[in-house]
Amino acid sequence: MAEIVLTDSNFDAEVLQSAGTVLVDFWAPWCGPCRMLAPAVAQIAEEYEGRVKVGKVNVDDAPALAARYGVMSIPTVMVFRGGEAVHTLVGLRPKAELEALLK
Repeated sequence: MAEIVLTDSNFDAEVLQSAGTVLVDFWAPWCGPCRMLAPAVAQIAEEYEGRVKVGKVNVDDAPALAARYGVMSIPTVMVFRGGEAVHTLVGLRPKAELEALLK
């Protein structure tokens, strides 16, 4: 399963109304650390398919979403369960650290 492109129009349905766990990567194409994190996020999307939904928010395209969740620096990864944000990591982190949030 590929990552879902999250926008203002689909965020509530894909993340907040999801019964399961959703990992959301707030990023931008010009952000070097975001590009370095992208392969780990893609691997998680593939390895956790069917158990975890993975979405990406381009903060340039959806600044209101970034503001709504207090994203001040990118990359920021948030984990949602039952529509609630339960974990937040800011900055480039190893894949293992992201996976630990999902357990």
